[in-house]
Amino acid sequence: MIYGAMKFSIGGSLKLAFRPWVEGLENIPAEGPAILASNHLSFSDSFFLPAVLDRKVTFIAKAEYFTSPGVKGKLTAAFFKGVGQLPVDRSGARGAGEAAINAGIDVIKSGGLFGIYPEGTRSPDGRLYRGKPGGLARVALATGAPVIPVAMIDTEKIQPPGKVVPKLMRPGIRIGKPLDFSRYQGMEGDRFILRSVTDEVMYEIMKLSGQEYVDIYATAAKRQIADEAKRIADEQKAAEKAERAREIEQAKRAEQPGD
Repeated sequence: MIYGAMKFSIGGSLKLAFRPWVEGLENIPAEGPAILASNHLSFSDSFFLPAVLDRKVTFIAKAEYFTSPGVKGKLTAAFFKGVGQLPVDRSGARGAGEAAINAGIDVIKSGGLFGIYPEGTRSPDGRLYRGKPGGLARVALATGAPVIPVAMIDTEKIQPPGKVVPKLMRPGIRIGKPLDFSRYQGMEGDRFILRSVTDEVMYEIMKLSGQEYVDIYATAAKRQIADEAKRIADEQKAAEKAERAREIEQAKRAEQPGD
């Protein structure tokens, strides 16, 4: 009931305000389990996709969103539960990865739709990055559920980093045909099979999204971007320090009496 009310209020508001366009809705099964594997451009991806579907989609979210104290914490928890987010405890030796896999398997076994982002994190620059071979492939092979590739289009342009007020524009969603990996069911322990399944899904997402593909993980790309930003900042500080030193030296020379 909470999900239905939240979907009606949030989903209805999103569709009214942003009017997202959708292609391939017929590829979502009317009933039964399926995995929705999507690219990840924006925090809003987990809201726009459920907003255009008739069925509930369960994504995973940090457990901290559900356990914060106070009135704000309770409201936040109610919001995330209401929009179909599932809390995942990131503690332990293997952290969120193993917890996400178990959560996904539970959703599939209950006959639901499980949403997952194979890249593991949002794209730092709008390009499509290498899929991680853990969660998506392991859930698919452990359950035999079909994998439906999904491409979010332009959602990152709605609220770019640093912008408080979202831009009113039409994002898009392309939903591809289901991929059947049941031939590999039970082989989730084979890392080569996991890699192959993941790469096949990412290729389909790339075709749907039209994004440039980068064969490294998005987490590595974010580190590279952060390192480059730090290098530029350090060089700028060093240049400013050298310039100040020159100005001080010039001032000292100007104060010295002439010969």
